Amino acid sequence: MQRRMSWHWGAWIVMAIGCSGGEAPTTAPPVPQAPAIAESAGPKGPDHYRVKFETTKGDFVVEVHREWSPNGADRFRQLVQAGVYDNCKFFRAVKGFMVQFGIAADPKVSNEWKEKFIPDDAAGKSNQRGTISFAKPGMPNSRTTQVFINYGDNSRLDAMGFTPFGEVVEGMDIVDSLNQEYGEEPTRLQGKMYEEGNAFLEQAFPNLDAVKNATLVAPASTTASEPAPDCEF
Repeated sequence: MQRRMSWHWGAWIVMAIGCSGGEAPTTAPPVPQAPAIAESAGPKGPDHYRVKFETTKGDFVVEVHREWSPNGADRFRQLVQAGVYDNCKFFRAVKGFMVQFGIAADPKVSNEWKEKFIPDDAAGKSNQRGTISFAKPGMPNSRTTQVFINYGDNSRLDAMGFTPFGEVVEGMDIVDSLNQEYGEEPTRLQGKMYEEGNAFLEQAFPNLDAVKNATLVAPASTTASEPAPDCEF
């Protein structure tokens, strides 16, 4: 049985990471320590698959590579199938750094998943432009639902346990265009997002873009796609 853990809404783990001006993709509320036992990431999925995100700015497609991050790939597929990303907001978008999302629109859904931790994966693929990784607190084995897409070369995150499991293969221009006007401001209010969901965000940050729905699409070829080019800071 998964060990239950207390959550401290006022506690924050913020790790400065230098020249990009952004902070590590920390989730909140964080766990007070690493989970003693992280649960299975879900049923083993295919080696490669694709997810189409329909958003308020247009569509983009993520191709997942299980060999990069097996637990991350299996959990992401499970979350997409469960509809966790449907209607959720892109609450953190920082130019040249990353865009983060994955807090469910409905607080009941967030409550269901917030302690379903999965084990970390070994570092492999680097956090380069267009790759997608799970966000997490600064403790091992604490990934749940939040993910981020890299806008630039964020390889400094590799040693911090942020392991890419996929990459944007269509629509990176859509990802680039997601509203960045609020920057880091909503990030420190994640406790309210977990408690109130989109009701809070729509009142406090009405111009945030959102996922309309995320769906599995036809399996990708086993041939890896060309990497997205690096952007300039």
